[in-house]
Amino acid sequence: MKISLADYVDRYQTINLERRDGILQMTLHTDGGSLRWGALPVDELQDAFEAIGRDKENRVVILTGTGEEFNGPIGSPETFPGGTPAGWDSGHFNVRKLLNNLLSLEAPVICAVNGPALRHCETPLLCDIVLASTKATFQDSGHFVNGLVPGDGMQLVLPLVMGMVRARYFMLTGQVIDAKQALEIGMVNEVLEPERLLPRAWELAAHLSKQSSLVLRYTKIAMVHPIRQLIVANQGYGLALEALAAIEDADRAGYELPEL
Repeated sequence: MKISLADYVDRYQTINLERRDGILQMTLHTDGGSLRWGALPVDELQDAFEAIGRDKENRVVILTGTGEEFNGPIGSPETFPGGTPAGWDSGHFNVRKLLNNLLSLEAPVICAVNGPALRHCETPLLCDIVLASTKATFQDSGHFVNGLVPGDGMQLVLPLVMGMVRARYFMLTGQVIDAKQALEIGMVNEVLEPERLLPRAWELAAHLSKQSSLVLRYTKIAMVHPIRQLIVANQGYGLALEALAAIEDADRAGYELPEL
């Protein structure tokens, strides 16, 4: 079924959408400020990626954040998902859909990381081109150092973008990697001053958009096909391990954490 921007542009509380000349910008936010990661953004992102992918007018996508952070806050026990199987059900569905729908986009995606990516940095790092502000940092604050198994995608994506040895250290220690170091080890493509970040993203998007629709779409499909295979084959197992450990911890503590 054919879909147009009007069908989904006003659907989301945490994503502002605007399109010019076939280039769609997705700006993440919470009440106009930096995105606060949680069940709502995950649900909306997976839905938005699917809708955007169905709209063939979207030739190139730019993903960015609002304010001082790309997303946050730093993980804490209050940010745990539910401590029951039912509590993990929606998380299992939406997290799998988020990464799969992002990778299913047949338009190149440029991520402009405007500030610290404190939660699920695998999402921006899965984009086809990654630009970072000089103020950007990357950290997995929501998993191992917060008492959760990094099983919902971090353990698959991070080794791809930073190498196996670096990725394990990053996840086990809660290491913070700044933009300069991220560039040096190949996690991002360019580092720019904040005021140059979005103009550069649009400049690159306009350059990519000069190609024919089939070249754009099929190049994207070819590039991400092996990554999609990796995610589809392994993410569900990792999520199951993360859920089992979280449920056991909640049961041992004698209380239930909020459900997603």
